[in-house]
Amino acid sequence: MVKLYSICVLYKGTESTRILKSAYDLQQFGYFQRGSIQEFMAFTSKIITERSNPCSRQSIKEQEYMCHVYVRADNLTGVAISDHEYLYRVAHNMLNKVLDDFTAKVPSHLWPNTEESMVPYPDLPATLALWQNPRDADSLTKVQEEVEETKIILHNAFTAVLERGEKLDDLVSKSENLSSQSKIFYKTAKKTNSCCSFG
Repeated sequence: MVKLYSICVLYKGTESTRILKSAYDLQQFGYFQRGSIQEFMAFTSKIITERSNPCSRQSIKEQEYMCHVYVRADNLTGVAISDHEYLYRVAHNMLNKVLDDFTAKVPSHLWPNTEESMVPYPDLPATLALWQNPRDADSLTKVQEEVEETKIILHNAFTAVLERGEKLDDLVSKSENLSSQSKIFYKTAKKTNSCCSFG
């Protein structure tokens, strides 16, 4: 089953990375798990952005998920989390279009300091819904040659994007962006190798 779970637009600042806008489709998860899963997807999107270089595209495998990231030269970043069946080329084509549209509608002076709720960009949920079926979405768009020619780095594990000596468990326990409930959920999911374990 092809599935796109989230799209986030982030700004990779020199001091910190911030999510400017995000959209999630978590209907297939249990109601009481969705809040924690959403927090982990946001957390993962920020970590991947922080560990990625400007002007780079990557697709990173983490258990049954794929995290696709595109960091532009201006540090505006798109991250999509999907299943393994979602085509890499389509994910990166979609991220390219999302960032172009975001740039056209949200002035760059707002990127470094504006809270997510105040960013004037309501289009992301509709974009997430449109791109759920990559074959339909891809047929609506002309695949750009630059995406085909761009080197997309495929990592076999999330640990490949962490800095030497870093462990995801340590980042989770130190994170101020995750609630204590989500941290407990992470530990439990990791032990049981559950559907949303990102470690």
